[in-house]
Amino acid sequence: MADVWDCYHRDLTTVEEQILTNIGSDVPLVKEISTFILQGGGKRIRPLLLVLSARLCGCQGHEMHALASFVEYIHTATLLHDDVVDDAEFRRGKEAAHRLWGNQASILVGDYLYAKAVRSIVDFRIHELNSVIAESVRRMTEGEVMQISLNRYQRVLSQTEYVQMIERKTGALIAAACQMGAILGDADASDQEALFHFGLRLGTAYQIADDMLDYVGHGDRLGKTLGTDLRQGKITLPLLHLLHHIDATRRGEVQALLEQSYLGQGDIERIVVLMNEYGSVEYSMAIACEYVDKAKSALGGFGESTAKQALCIAADYMTARDH
Repeated sequence: MADVWDCYHRDLTTVEEQILTNIGSDVPLVKEISTFILQGGGKRIRPLLLVLSARLCGCQGHEMHALASFVEYIHTATLLHDDVVDDAEFRRGKEAAHRLWGNQASILVGDYLYAKAVRSIVDFRIHELNSVIAESVRRMTEGEVMQISLNRYQRVLSQTEYVQMIERKTGALIAAACQMGAILGDADASDQEALFHFGLRLGTAYQIADDMLDYVGHGDRLGKTLGTDLRQGKITLPLLHLLHHIDATRRGEVQALLEQSYLGQGDIERIVVLMNEYGSVEYSMAIACEYVDKAKSALGGFGESTAKQALCIAADYMTARDH
């Protein structure tokens, strides 16, 4: 595996340099907040997948590195906005930007990063890139609104509704990154579609696995406080599984806990015990692994290559993070 990643170490180093140098604003606060969150230890999954998809489709130029940096700007903008919406205290183990600079500055810098990314992608003068990124932003926004509206009505979703939400919320930008890499590689429509579906399924697996970390992860290593999703009333697959399978009496008890204005550590531990009893986390892992397998199957039409092998390794990583 190390040999595979060594082939792309220079690509990833170049992307990281581009991420920090392409911000392009002479307004000090824009640069300060952008640099703070961009240096916050992100996994760079979307830039990595864009570069690997571009390499898979034969791209040899350097434009992929800049494009990958702009996709990361869009992801970073969503983080700045999400933390304000959720009133999050921490991001990646550090105090959230809005806690340091306020909601107004965080929202506006997120807007700047969106605008910077879209404006820079237009400069590639490839119409298909503009369409793909605009559609992904539209779908991401829909996903966030779906989450807010579904939480507001406090009903138990079906698994299908949950998947539709996270395909938009998380899958859309990952799918776009993969398709944009294919476009840079001048891939035909069928290969672009294959990589889009690879990314969409991978993004779905990633979000399901991330949801699981709320109940089984190690917050000190992952930068995620355990029970955060529960406290914020977020819809996750382990919680949905529990609510659909628990007996009526205990379902009422859990729903009563979820409707409280504050969940204590004991309340969270009680819910986690029930999840373990009903196999909710194990079920969610199985579903995430299914999506990883579906993602890798989308690459079946591509010949064997180091880039394809790296994409498959990246896919497996989605369910192999520390939990």
